[in-house]
Amino acid sequence: MLQKEKEKLHKKIHDLERGLDAKQALELEIERLKGAFQVMNHIGETDIDEKKKLEAIRMELQEKEEELEGVEDLQQTLVVQERKTNDELQDARKKLIAWIGCPKTSARVIISVKRMGELDIKPFQEAAKRKISDEMNEKAVTKREFSEKVQMKAIEWCSKWDDCVKDPSWHPFKVVTDREGNSKEILDGEDKKLKSLKDEFGDEVHDAVATALKELNEYNPSGRYPIPELWNFREGRKASLKEGVSHLIKQWRLNKGKKAY
Repeated sequence: MLQKEKEKLHKKIHDLERGLDAKQALELEIERLKGAFQVMNHIGETDIDEKKKLEAIRMELQEKEEELEGVEDLQQTLVVQERKTNDELQDARKKLIAWIGCPKTSARVIISVKRMGELDIKPFQEAAKRKISDEMNEKAVTKREFSEKVQMKAIEWCSKWDDCVKDPSWHPFKVVTDREGNSKEILDGEDKKLKSLKDEFGDEVHDAVATALKELNEYNPSGRYPIPELWNFREGRKASLKEGVSHLIKQWRLNKGKKAY
């Protein structure tokens, strides 16, 4: 329902923006009529025809000014309604995120909650497996010992780089400007720390840290802590409110069916 209302408001505002040229033309017409009115007023009321012309200009000027005032009021109303609708949508999204919660694993999940800016430990685990496997190649160790060492090393590395990602003094971004003159921040591929990370651990770990950096820069550049977001894990993108509600209804029906048995 909220989504439909938002789409209607977007259309109204889009139509209003398209009519800005007409509004500017209206303002120019008002200025022209004001000038004509002043000229006629200075000339004086010498005959009936001039009186009629002066009155006609005055009436037309009044109509145009009322029309312009109506357009400005409508524009302001739409802006207020758009802001209110956006606030309601954001509130609904936050409640939906709280209801769904973060998954224990995203392996088989399609719609769920992702903590934007949180560093993924999996690439560190793979890097630890490679490194420890090389170090212990000639040693007789059990699978359990190997797994424990891998996990400890992965946690150590991930924790270290998580601190780096959250450090406000490290900002490996640069500003670029496109042909239209629009500026945006992108990750600086020449950053020394990132290049060192890639050389030491490989592409997967580098990409995980780069992703966390970009997410924090987008979702929480000042606070530097992860923010929960409704996420489509299958397509690797932000999920719509409609997708989240559909997922919640599906889960409710599944749970209801299990209780019935």
